[in-house]
Amino acid sequence: MNRPSKNTSSILPLALEGVSFEAGGKRLIKDFTCRFESGPRTVIIGANGAGKSLLMRLCHGLIGPSAGRIAWLGAEEKGVNPAPYQAMVFQRPVMLRRSVAANVDYALSLRGMPRAERAERVAEALARTGLRGRARHPARVLSVGEQQRLALTRAWALDPQVLFLDEPTASLDPAAAHAVENVINAIHKAGTRVIMTTHDLGQARRMGDEILFIHRGRLLERASTERFFTAPRNDLSQAFIRGELVR
Repeated sequence: MNRPSKNTSSILPLALEGVSFEAGGKRLIKDFTCRFESGPRTVIIGANGAGKSLLMRLCHGLIGPSAGRIAWLGAEEKGVNPAPYQAMVFQRPVMLRRSVAANVDYALSLRGMPRAERAERVAEALARTGLRGRARHPARVLSVGEQQRLALTRAWALDPQVLFLDEPTASLDPAAAHAVENVINAIHKAGTRVIMTTHDLGQARRMGDEILFIHRGRLLERASTERFFTAPRNDLSQAFIRGELVR
């Protein structure tokens, strides 16, 4: 299998049309409609239980909607399978029982990259995220922050067009969170479309070009980061920014 390339026609836009998701008899995502184009960094915010993580899993194709449609319109137009052109990093990534370098190598092998090409790609990816000196270390003995950087390294090595990040710094101290943010910014500057969730409003300001605010599974507001934080139009958005409990 050939390496996915961002030079390939884009799989974007990603369109969600009237998407709902039900579990246990409850609608957790409700009539969600939006479109993600190329370019800006999107940060999705909302209270715990708002549906942020579910939305990311739906977008990435890990679960299917109960109603509505999710489509990679660029991929549909070109007849391309969108799966190899996207990646996702979770809040608590799984580290394989092998070295740091072997974790990245394994991800590349699953994409069908020839062994002869993988060593150079692994070394390049680890250097970009500051983990080259840890290449031979067991991945599971890394600090939590280093493990998150390794998860980003695995994803970045795949050269995705779109990267989904679900609360990537939720359990990190400020220094580790800063290092992770630097990697995310580098991935964005390299041309990957970043869509991420966070509960940290400061991080949303730093990392987002646009904000999606969701509440109880519904999209209540979408705006540029500047406008959202200076002049939110929804009452619940205003309350959330003020730090009030939003029910």
